[in-house]
Amino acid sequence: MASQNPKLKLYTNHGCPWAHRAHIALSELNVPFEEEVIDLTVPRTAEYLKVNPRGLVPSLGVDDEVITESAVVSAYLTDAFPSHLVPASNEPGGALKRARIAFFVDTFMGKVNANTYPLIRATTDEERTAVSQKIVEAVVKEIEPLLANAGPFFGGSDKLTLAEVLTGSFVIRLWTWPKYGLFPEAFIAELKAKTPNFARWAEAVSKHPSVNGIFDEKSTALRTKERLGIK
Repeated sequence: MASQNPKLKLYTNHGCPWAHRAHIALSELNVPFEEEVIDLTVPRTAEYLKVNPRGLVPSLGVDDEVITESAVVSAYLTDAFPSHLVPASNEPGGALKRARIAFFVDTFMGKVNANTYPLIRATTDEERTAVSQKIVEAVVKEIEPLLANAGPFFGGSDKLTLAEVLTGSFVIRLWTWPKYGLFPEAFIAELKAKTPNFARWAEAVSKHPSVNGIFDEKSTALRTKERLGIK
């Protein structure tokens, strides 16, 4: 059973956007934790498979218990260590704000992020254009209105929220990888022109130290290109 001040151990990989979520949360919460980096390029060790039988990251050791899956880990951290990231559900307006954050994250991940790897994998100009337009249309229709009051972060906040914890690692890749040829430069230019709310938000998220702290844009981009066989 976890204690009131649990000892935390994060099993992670700094190149993994899912594990990156936990780092954003921990940075904002400023709670101490031990870190163990898991090499994702080789089969998982028997020792790590005892921690997480799926072999994925992140996993979070909480005293003598383990929590897995990035959204679950992030939710645990924000609930266990109350902060500006998300209000408690029993606070005035808290349940509604949590619902709005959940809807935003679900929309971003399902409508935008789900199409980023198909865009990276596109092999023809026609395919690349079609996928790019699908993402732009999704941002225009689904995301842009939800960021109308971003200040600069979700819901008018001047600090990161759980919305950025759960999307920031993907936003920073979307915003920085065009220079390495993973996304078309024109695609980002079109987003800036058609979705100013999203563009301001994405820029602020990408520049935030809790988001870019562990992120090495060049090495992650080059490793992604190598893994996908992109020259």
